[in-house]
Amino acid sequence: MKFIDEARIEVHAGKGGDGVASFRREKYVPRGGPDGGDGGRGGSVWAVADRNVNTLIDYRYARIHRASDGENGRSSDCYGKAGRDVELRMPVGTIVRDLRSGEPVADLATDGERVLLARGGRGGLGNLHFKSSVNRAPRQFTRGEAGESRELALELRVLADVGLLGLPNAGKSTFIRAVSSAKPKVADYPFTTLSPSLGVVRVGHDATFVIADIPGLIEGAAEGAGLGHQFLRHLARTRLLLHLVDIAPLDEHAQPVRDARAIVRELRKYDEALYRKPRWLVFNKIDLAADADERIAAFLRAMRWKGPWFKVSALTGEGCREVCNAAQRFLAAGREPAARTRRAA
Repeated sequence: MKFIDEARIEVHAGKGGDGVASFRREKYVPRGGPDGGDGGRGGSVWAVADRNVNTLIDYRYARIHRASDGENGRSSDCYGKAGRDVELRMPVGTIVRDLRSGEPVADLATDGERVLLARGGRGGLGNLHFKSSVNRAPRQFTRGEAGESRELALELRVLADVGLLGLPNAGKSTFIRAVSSAKPKVADYPFTTLSPSLGVVRVGHDATFVIADIPGLIEGAAEGAGLGHQFLRHLARTRLLLHLVDIAPLDEHAQPVRDARAIVRELRKYDEALYRKPRWLVFNKIDLAADADERIAAFLRAMRWKGPWFKVSALTGEGCREVCNAAQRFLAAGREPAARTRRAA
């Protein structure tokens, strides 16, 4: 299935049914009085998070969603039938924003979460409600209210605990294949990864976390260069970033320190909160460099790096388990209860 992580839709709630002015007309009931019923409520539009939905592709092609109107009231105190609600099932991690104001409407972070997008109009009142001691034959009734209409922007942010970032061909896809069951495409040319990949990393018998691989970043990504800028949002929910550095680049003119600093600058330009997330260095492809330790030491000195770092070979698996064990300990130390109450728009 093609990965779609953005879409724009219109939602239109149903109009409430009109009330009715009616009077009892039985043969043997003189002065029967008013018996006009109320109109039914218009249908509403809801967003529901569904873990079985993985992409927003359905909303790329079905852009207008309408709930049904409520029925008008009838005589004999009969109320109109309420309009049927519409539920839009979206991937867990979808953020819904009002297209005009830019304000967030919903953040579907847990499976089964249900949020109101557009409220149906209330039904009108029948003349039954206007009866009084001085107005025994009211002819007043009210019309049903119009339902809400909205233009919405949908944005999917994948839910992962750990995010991978780095240059194209840094070995991110190979790394995620080595530590999980994910099978992203791997090749010897840049931008092999065209959409995010998620993998579940199992550490021990009962400890797991989710890791995300996004397309490689290049300088200028925050302004739209390359492919990675389209998917930087997917790192926003992660709690830890693993910055993969190719310690044995094929290009002899490559400058790993300069490239690493460029990626850090792109993170800061895109989102200050993303820049401030915990970030570890992971030096990859140590199997291709006999002097890997010397290169790593020079890199750390040039970067003045004081944080955690690891050296791995994603191809052979060397060092990968140590990175996963450390990540699991980090995540377990800061894990909070996942209880979440449902939000309303």
